[in-house]
Amino acid sequence: MSWELPERHESAHGTVRWASMGEGDPVVLLHGTPFSSYVWRDVAVALSARHQVFVWDMPGYGQSEMREGQDVSLAAQQAVFTDLLRHWNLRTTSVVAHDFGGAVALRTALLDGVQYGRLALVDAVSVRPWGSDFFRLVRENSEVFAALPPHLHEALVRRYITTAAHRELRGDVLDALVTPWLGEAGQPAFYRQIRQADERFTREVEDRYAELACPVLIAWGDRDDWLPADRAKRLAERIPHARLTWIDQAGHLVQEDNPAALTANLTEFLAE
Repeated sequence: MSWELPERHESAHGTVRWASMGEGDPVVLLHGTPFSSYVWRDVAVALSARHQVFVWDMPGYGQSEMREGQDVSLAAQQAVFTDLLRHWNLRTTSVVAHDFGGAVALRTALLDGVQYGRLALVDAVSVRPWGSDFFRLVRENSEVFAALPPHLHEALVRRYITTAAHRELRGDVLDALVTPWLGEAGQPAFYRQIRQADERFTREVEDRYAELACPVLIAWGDRDDWLPADRAKRLAERIPHARLTWIDQAGHLVQEDNPAALTANLTEFLAE
């Protein structure tokens, strides 16, 4: 399936590529790291039967701008998301956020005062600690890893991304997830986003999750090795009115492991 984001928005942190599809109540999908809106391709098409669906690649990811010295931190993505919602003239929208995108969505609601109709958090970066042992190793030695020969860098990224899924990723899907991180722009961008990841960005809002006024769904892969089940349970404790549901036979990359179950849960939640 071809995945192109034809629209552009110039943000303070770089050019953002985005797209919308369908008609109806709006829903915005946020991706995580080291992914892009590509992981939402099947879910977005399914939801567009009832909703106007917005997808976008965060600055430093996917088809959006990657550049030296770019701020791609959670705080920067939060500012870009708030800006995009204004650009799209979405005063109230439902939001579905995966991984790193979950932290962006939570910060946008709690620090920028943006109101959501509904919020679905899918294997979301939200409670500490987050990040695998590999992730922390790279963050602490990002300059060393950034200097890897391109073929070793590609092998590392390929292997790293495969660990996000419980099932074996199809070759074309793995290629699509890896390709943005290759080449003169992509390789340094990969290590840049890891280097700028900091748990302080979730620490700033963790104690405020109960303030969320909208309905909240927490959907979690039952085989997630990146953010294990205890993170989901702790997040549910911090949002007492949230509903926690498990996606069977799915790792962290639930969109690839069990898209049917995830889509069914999201469709039901958004229609309530």
